[in-house]
Amino acid sequence: MTTGRNSEHRSGTPRRSLILAGGGLKVAFQAGVLQVLLDEAELEFDHADGASGGVFNLAMYCQGMSGREIADNWRNLSPLKGVAPNWRELPKGPYARSLFTLDGYRRRVFPGWGLDWERIRATDREATFNLYNFSANELETVTAAHMDEDRFCAGVALPMWFPPVVIDGQTYIDPVYLTDGNVEEAIRRGCDELWIIWTVSRLHRWRDGFVANYFHIIETVANGQLQHWLRRIEASNAAIRRGDAGEFGRLIDVRLLSAEVPLNYLINFSKDRFAQAVELGVHRARDWCTAQGIPWRTGAPPDRPDPTRIRFTERMAGRVAFGTKDVQEVSSSDGGAAADLAVHLTIDIRGVDRFLSDPEHEAALRGEVVCQELGGRLPVERGTFQLFVAQGDPEHLRMLYRLFFTDRAGHRLTLSGHKSVSVDSRRGVWKDTTTLHTRIVRGHVDAEEEPEAELVASGSVRIRPTDFLKQLTTFRVEAATLPGRATTLGRFGRFFLGKLWDVYGQAVLPWSPL
Repeated sequence: MTTGRNSEHRSGTPRRSLILAGGGLKVAFQAGVLQVLLDEAELEFDHADGASGGVFNLAMYCQGMSGREIADNWRNLSPLKGVAPNWRELPKGPYARSLFTLDGYRRRVFPGWGLDWERIRATDREATFNLYNFSANELETVTAAHMDEDRFCAGVALPMWFPPVVIDGQTYIDPVYLTDGNVEEAIRRGCDELWIIWTVSRLHRWRDGFVANYFHIIETVANGQLQHWLRRIEASNAAIRRGDAGEFGRLIDVRLLSAEVPLNYLINFSKDRFAQAVELGVHRARDWCTAQGIPWRTGAPPDRPDPTRIRFTERMAGRVAFGTKDVQEVSSSDGGAAADLAVHLTIDIRGVDRFLSDPEHEAALRGEVVCQELGGRLPVERGTFQLFVAQGDPEHLRMLYRLFFTDRAGHRLTLSGHKSVSVDSRRGVWKDTTTLHTRIVRGHVDAEEEPEAELVASGSVRIRPTDFLKQLTTFRVEAATLPGRATTLGRFGRFFLGKLWDVYGQAVLPWSPL
């Protein structure tokens, strides 16, 4: 049994329904959100609904797991445990029953998560799971009291990828073509507040290819249905505020947390990708709760010592122009108003687990700024480096540098720079990843203070091909064992190449599987 706290409606409070919408493997993000909503904000829900991939988190919720336990199940998931090709069917080619089966999930993932169907059926939490009964041509909502592993698998049996599940002579599949979040069921059960965690892509970028088109069809149905119900709720609320009855007879407050999650719906070979999606959910949920005025308190993070460390050097050189106007390109013909500038940096990543999973991907910097007009070789007193930080859209990333130093005259200065890695770039991966657009401002200022700071100089510096080859020889890795060093460096390399794939390789496969 679970705690019993949701067995009855909370007297005097709005009735809350939690929609754990689908999104394939992207629902790892959803698990991070649940860590915040359930544990840190200590929210309670009177009803929860899951569709498609959302049923994974709904089952754990029904079993009484905490938000942290649900999130940790995804953080620790080795994706290959769930991979089970349908070997018997593959020789049939386009007539195969499916490409994969759910046997890997049944044998390894579900037990690894600790799913217990007796405990789930005995839950006191009101919950509905969605299946599509192909034999009866209708959507079925199944309460937790009637759930078992077969019905659970039927809820994620996405056609072509996984075979349908036959139960009592009826054929069941994933309900995604009708709903990826059953808003209608939540309204029917009397919700006053509708809390939706949505991970289906809303980028509006059409990708060619059969696989991309397949998921665009799902996005079309899912987002179209969501918009349909949100408009109906909005129209009903407007009617009630005018003094009319409204379609639903009561005001319904919609709380929608939607995100673009840089994780493929089905194809992923990286445990780190799951951890990154979970941590993105945690960070986005905390920011969302703050914006919504929902108090939350972070729990003590688990004590997980991480002795891993990666260091490497980077040298960039170019020119800057002095003055109050931002410039990006400075030529040697600009004369006295410009100066040569170089930076020699050592990037120090302490704790590779944290660095890879944290959405800020931040490391420390040390080194020197070299500019004769500012005083020659000037040591960096402290600095930070952030690798592939998303700018709202994970197809638009930045590498961010911030260096605090002091010039020859004793003036404190800050060099801030960014490299733009964008799907819309026309310059190519080399120029995007080697060109640092640079600003020097007066004072030691953080990013939030920089817009108000006095501009001293601006321009750009670049990594030359010869310096890049030298950089590759400077990597130093620390870990407990020699195999651990190789693994640590490999994880960093996959992260770097995977992020580049996220931007430049979308035509091959949306979001890197690495």
